[in-house]
Order: sequence, then structure tokens, then C-alpha cells
Amino acid sequence: MATARSRVGVAVLGGLLYAIGGYDGQLRLSTVEVYNPETDSWSKVESMNSKRSAMGTVVLDGQIYVCGGYDGNSSLNSVESYSPETNKWTAVTPMSSNRSAAGVTVFEGRIYVSGGHDGLQIFNSVEYYNPHTSSWHSVSNMLHKRCRHGAAALGSRMFVCGGYDGSAFLSAAEVYSSTADQWCQVVPMNTRRSRVSLVANCGRLYAVGGYDGQSNLSSVEMYDPETNRWTFMAPMVCHEGGVGVGCVPLLTI
Repeated sequence: MATARSRVGVAVLGGLLYAIGGYDGQLRLSTVEVYNPETDSWSKVESMNSKRSAMGTVVLDGQIYVCGGYDGNSSLNSVESYSPETNKWTAVTPMSSNRSAAGVTVFEGRIYVSGGHDGLQIFNSVEYYNPHTSSWHSVSNMLHKRCRHGAAALGSRMFVCGGYDGSAFLSAAEVYSSTADQWCQVVPMNTRRSRVSLVANCGRLYAVGGYDGQSNLSSVEMYDPETNRWTFMAPMVCHEGGVGVGCVPLLTI
């Protein structure tokens, strides 16, 4: 990338990978870069309205949404969306809580935001955004309070794993069912992972990198919902902590 970015938001839209905001070691960033895998090149697009790192980033209905984060002074409840057609960022209804380092994912056509912290406390609360009514609604709390965790939807369920609860780094994972509005534990990961990225691909979940309380992790674990097991996969080449992950569909000939 043109800019060094830690705690960066990552999204994939239209076959392009977006690197959004983050922290360059001195300042929180509002700038956005886009990677084109066909040309193997990065270019800049319009910057966000707010500087933010450690925010949640998702794609819904052809738009990129960023939720919360930290601007260098405080945790944010603000939300904004990006349209690639207009190259503009637009303010969205804010969340009910200021949340930095929350887990954010699209599930059943809604944006779910779980946990995170406001600088004073770590949450187990969960809320979702309904794009049709432009409103936020609360659902059942997670079993564990956590920030810097991974969140991803797989099939008819939403998963969270890892994170930090204020005293311990977590390997615990849990799953949410919207029909029951209930969280249940699943088998924990093999490794404690804070600042972990969780991504769904080909019917599996991948927990990538993170921090175990002593060192940054290059290891990767895969969760198979059919066997309810986590299995180590090939590790990353670099020793990464808070890494952003996005799945880009590749055409094979």
C-alpha cells in the first residue's frame, strides 16, 4: 500500500479490495486505498468523513459501511457508507453505543455489531442495523464480553471468536441464532487470539493471526461446522497481529 496501516478496515466490493482508515504509527487515518488484483496496483479513492482505526467494516447492498472505531481521542458511535458509483461517503444513523474494536459482520441482510469497548468498559452487548428502516436494534448479549474479536456469518448462524475481556485473552467461540435470539458456546480455538480476523470461505471459518498476550501470531485456524473442530492451516509468511482480511473471488481457467 502507499500508506502503512495498522487496525485497518478491509472490504471487498466489485472484485476490488479496499483498505480503509487505520493507524500509521502517529495518526488515525481517514484515507482509503483500493487494490485491483487484475492490475496488481493500488489507487486512492475519496477519504472518509471521520478519521478512524479499529472500526468494523462490511459490505451490504453494494455499499461499504464502517461502524465506530477510534479517532485518536475517543471511541465513536458514528457510521458512514461509501458508494463506489459516486465515490462519496455518507453519514448513516449512529449506533446506540460508542464502540471501538467491535466485531462487525453482515448477517441475514443486516449489519450486526458485537462487543467492543468505549475506552472505559468492554461490552457483551449486540445491536444490528436494518438498512430498510435506517435504525439500530438490540438483540441478546453474548455469553462473554469481548473486544478485538473476530465475527463472521456462516449459513444461518453468526459466529464470534477470540478477543480480550479486560483481563484475559480469549480462545472462546460462540454462535448466534436469530430465530432463537440466543448465543451458544462452540468448541474454543486451539489458540488464544485477540485482534483476530474471522472470515467465512467455502463453508468454513478461518481465524487469521491475532495476539495471544505475549506475541503476534502468524498461525491460522479453520473451523468446520460439521465436525465442530478447529484445525491449524498453513501459517502466514509474516508474523502478523491485527491483520485485515477480505476474500476476493478469483476466476480460474
